[in-house]
Amino acid sequence: MGAVSTLPPSHTHPAPGAVEDGPRKQRGPSFRPVVDLDSGAVVAVEVVSPVPEGLGLPDGSGRTAVLVAEWLASLVRAGFGAESLLPLVLPLPSSVLVDGADLAALVESGLRRAGRRPRDVTLMFTPDLVELPRATVLAGVANLRALGFRCGFGTAMARPDLVVEATPFLIRLDPALVKGVDSDQRHGGIVEGLARIGRSSGVYAMAAGVSRAEEIVRLRECGVRLGSGAFFTEHTWKPGEKITPVPEPAATSLDDTDSGPRVTEFMVPPLDFDAESTGEHVMEAFTGDTALNSVVLIDHRERPIGVIDRTRFLLSVTGRYGHALHAKRPALRLSESPRTVPAWMSAIAALRVAGQDRERVYDDLIVTNPYGQCMGIVHVSDLIQSLSRQ
Repeated sequence: MGAVSTLPPSHTHPAPGAVEDGPRKQRGPSFRPVVDLDSGAVVAVEVVSPVPEGLGLPDGSGRTAVLVAEWLASLVRAGFGAESLLPLVLPLPSSVLVDGADLAALVESGLRRAGRRPRDVTLMFTPDLVELPRATVLAGVANLRALGFRCGFGTAMARPDLVVEATPFLIRLDPALVKGVDSDQRHGGIVEGLARIGRSSGVYAMAAGVSRAEEIVRLRECGVRLGSGAFFTEHTWKPGEKITPVPEPAATSLDDTDSGPRVTEFMVPPLDFDAESTGEHVMEAFTGDTALNSVVLIDHRERPIGVIDRTRFLLSVTGRYGHALHAKRPALRLSESPRTVPAWMSAIAALRVAGQDRERVYDDLIVTNPYGQCMGIVHVSDLIQSLSRQ
């Protein structure tokens, strides 16, 4: 109960970016696309809704946590007919972390009944996160992550050291920072610094309130890959509807040979394992599919951390004492660093990436989305065959 006393008397916040019609008026959720600022693709759907009155006032009994879980499930059900299978970003009242109940389990149960798995959901803490005790935030993020949820900090006001220690999946750059980022050097410096802190910790920065093409160009220069705001859509947008295209990169930054098909046109589904998988698991995969070139090892955020080449792996495991040495141990020991390419890259540029290492020519490239997650595999041989026919 000591943590509760640190909260101000009134602690009800709308979801970040939400606009309320009045102080007491409630409305149904709306939807906002989260856009890859490089390719213009919609990579997630944010559900925007004011936090109902009372959910920001936990009393330590656990009742608020139950109500929050029910509310989140209702947001998912309300958009069940409109939203696609894209990942969801849902608002989470930060103050509920002090309620003393098993929030993570309650939310997981509610969202699964509503048809969503934890790995498909990012819970975006409301800006009052900065008012909570550090230990409460770290424990809350850890508990939610343990069940598969991704967490986002809904404000750039969170202390940098807290961002580094908690390593949320996303951190939202406030609209006040994004507005005028192309013309205000102070804003540009802050945004670039926050994006750099995020990249060093595996945290993705998302710009909120993007309203002009010039802001997108500057945000790219600052290293921000994700954005949302009025530039892309009207407030009545529904998933599946078109959005405003992002401005093309400057022509001077592209080589003429970078035209042509994107690397995603050659992508095939990956076979991936978590980092704890053993050599025996990988052996079964290779023996079960003779056409399989490689296996990707991913971390808890589905980012590639290693790739296991078929030939090199079989030479290690089938050699003398190989099975005894590697079968029951983590396959990561036999992996190589993955060679990744972003989904927006052209096929010819990806081919250059495959051959830029003088000591190692890669057979497979891993295609990643703006979150750095594994989307698929591209066989270099397919790129060569296709491009040689052009």
